[in-house]
Amino acid sequence: MNDNQFKILIADDNPQGAELLEAYLADTDFLVKTAGDGEQTLKIVSEWNPDLILLDIMMPRMSGFEVCKQLRSNALTKTIPVIMVTALDQLADVERAVDAGTDDFISKPIKQNELLLRINALLKARHSANDLARTLTYLEALQQSGIQSPAR
Repeated sequence: MNDNQFKILIADDNPQGAELLEAYLADTDFLVKTAGDGEQTLKIVSEWNPDLILLDIMMPRMSGFEVCKQLRSNALTKTIPVIMVTALDQLADVERAVDAGTDDFISKPIKQNELLLRINALLKARHSANDLARTLTYLEALQQSGIQSPAR
């Protein structure tokens, strides 16, 4: 893996759904892993630390809603972007996904272009947030050491 490769976890209990998402990402530089249920998703997240998760809602052992809530309640995983991918398309489902902490919601059938645009937008936003956090930490360290930042 080079420093520019992002890791994407596909969490879907339907093998055909996971395979379709993998095929959509095949011509990208993304590293991809899959999980077949909610518990396996959380295990892989803790071991692999993906940059983004494509999360099905209706999964055995733990729904996507529950997985997302657990991710958001953990300091180590709360900033990982989550796109809920589902056949559910009612407003109540979207509201429940947002309440669980999802960053985006995409309904099946999925269009490849739309999926890639959403993934890239969330990864770019996360990268910018990480850059900002590093800069703020650096400036804080400068202030604590008594050195004035160059912007003053």
